[in-house]
Amino acid sequence: MTEPTPSDQVWTIPNALSVLRLLGVPAFLWLILRPVFGGPHYDGWAILLLAVSGATDYLDGKIARAFGQVSRVGQLLDPAADRLYILATLAGLAARQIIPVWLVVVLVGRDLLMAVPLAVLRRHGFGPPPVHFLGKAATFNLLYAFPLLLLGDGTGWLHDLAGEVGWAFAIWGTTLYWLAAGLYVVQVRQLTARPD
Repeated sequence: MTEPTPSDQVWTIPNALSVLRLLGVPAFLWLILRPVFGGPHYDGWAILLLAVSGATDYLDGKIARAFGQVSRVGQLLDPAADRLYILATLAGLAARQIIPVWLVVVLVGRDLLMAVPLAVLRRHGFGPPPVHFLGKAATFNLLYAFPLLLLGDGTGWLHDLAGEVGWAFAIWGTTLYWLAAGLYVVQVRQLTARPD
């Protein structure tokens, strides 16, 4: 099945969902970082916000394809919202010492390295490559991992179970995240190697 051709539409339901996800990033950071500054724990609200973000991430793509609302703006907003949620969650979880710094370095390092193939594409007159299934699967796993890891920050069997399942999603998501980066590099090489 081929991807639909993106339109120049701006005001679409999927784009509105992506904007709402973007607006949720500072709210999430405020919720998760409260304990770092001596404030009360609002982990339940932070987890709910992450869950809503994950659901809208899934829905915006489904709605865009089902109703012919795939747009160039949406192709930029959706991955931007994904990256910002991942960065915000990594910052919050690391500040709370729920995840180690090495995981932050591995995930942020991947995004920094991806700036190189994106710059190559831009130099050759191409926009960013479309998000593919592997990239979406990686994001899906990471967005499931983070609330579970946050829930795992406690005592008792439920917190222990959530932490273990969260780490399984985090490891698998991180692996897929790097595999997706490799696939993007291959796509960039194929695009830039084509004769004009």
